[in-house]
Amino acid sequence: MTEKTSAATPDGAVAEGELTALLGTMPYAVTLGVELEAASAAETRGHLHWAPERCTIGGALHGGALMSLADAVGAVCAFLNLPPGAAGTTTVESKTNFFRALREGTARAVARPLHTGRSFVVVQTDLYDDEGRRLGQTTQTQAVLLPRA
Repeated sequence: MTEKTSAATPDGAVAEGELTALLGTMPYAVTLGVELEAASAAETRGHLHWAPERCTIGGALHGGALMSLADAVGAVCAFLNLPPGAAGTTTVESKTNFFRALREGTARAVARPLHTGRSFVVVQTDLYDDEGRRLGQTTQTQAVLLPRA
C-alpha cells in the first residue's frame, strides 16, 4: 500500500466516503469482495460475505479467503500506523490460526496494531462470524517501505 489518504476525521479515522478509495488500492481484495466498515490507526474493521464461489469442500468459506480478508484489513491498519516519511507497507510474515468454519453469513475482521516502529508494524486481526464467535486470528508483520532515492 502506498500514498496515504488525506481525508481523515479529527480523531484520525478515515472518512466514510474514503474507505472505498482506500480499499481500491488493493485490487485483489476488491475482486474477492472485501469491504471496509471503518478504519483508523487504533482499529480497522471489514468483512467478507459467504458465497459458494469462495468455498471449499463441504460449503465452508475457504481458509485462503479468510486469510485474504485478514491481510487486507490488517494492511490498512498497518498503513494508517506508518511513521512519517514512509512510502508504504508490505506484508513480510503472516500467521493464521483457524478455530471454526464459516458456512453462511459474513466473516468480520477487526485489526489492531500490536507494535508500530520505524521498520515494522505488527497487526493482530481477529475474525468473527455474525454471532460473534471467533473464526480465526491472524498476526502479520508489515515492513515499513521507505522512499526510493
